[in-house]
Amino acid sequence: MRAPFDFVIEPKGNRYNNAKKVGEKNLILNTEIYNHQFVNREAIVKSIPTAFKTDIKPGDTIVTHHNVFRRWHDIKGKEKNSRSFFNENTYLVKEDQIFLYKRNKDWQALKGYCFVQPLKSKDKFNVEQERPLVGIIKYTDGSYEKEELIGFTPNSEYEFVIDGQRLYRVMTKFITIKYEYEGNEETYNPSWA
Repeated sequence: MRAPFDFVIEPKGNRYNNAKKVGEKNLILNTEIYNHQFVNREAIVKSIPTAFKTDIKPGDTIVTHHNVFRRWHDIKGKEKNSRSFFNENTYLVKEDQIFLYKRNKDWQALKGYCFVQPLKSKDKFNVEQERPLVGIIKYTDGSYEKEELIGFTPNSEYEFVIDGQRLYRVMTKFITIKYEYEGNEETYNPSWA
C-alpha cells in the first residue's frame, strides 16, 4: 500500500512504552492513555509517498510525533485513535510528523532540525544541574557538524529520549550561536532517561 502524501508506518513494538523489565518481572510505569511521555515514538517505514522525493526509505526506523500512536478520549468519554490510525499495525503520517530516521544504525535528522545533547552545569551556586540554552549537536540535518557546541533561543527545544539518552530537538533556525568547543564540556543525561 502506498499513499500519495503520507508515509505508511507500523509501530516498532507496542503503541505505548509504559513497562520496564526489572529482573524477571515487568514493572508497569503508567496506566493512563493520555500521558504523552509513555507513547511509543519509534516506527518502521512500510512505504513512502508517491507525490514527492524523500531521503527516508522503506525499512528505515523513524521517530515520530507523540500523537501518532496515542489514544485519547473525546468529549463524550469515548476512547479514540489518532487521525493517523489506519489499522492496529498501519498508520499514515505526514512528513512534518517525522523528526529522525535511522539507517545502518545511524540516526539522521530531517531537514530543518538538529538534536542537541544538554550539558552539565559548572556553576556551583546554581541548583539547576543543566546549563540552559547550550548543548552539543548529536544528530544533524547537515546545517551544522556533529559535536559542535551551540546555543539556541529560549523555548525552542523539545525533549526526546533517543536510545536511552535525553536530547532536545531544536529547529536549525533557532540555533543562534556556535561556541568554541573547549573539550571539557560534560554532557548531562539524567538517570530517569
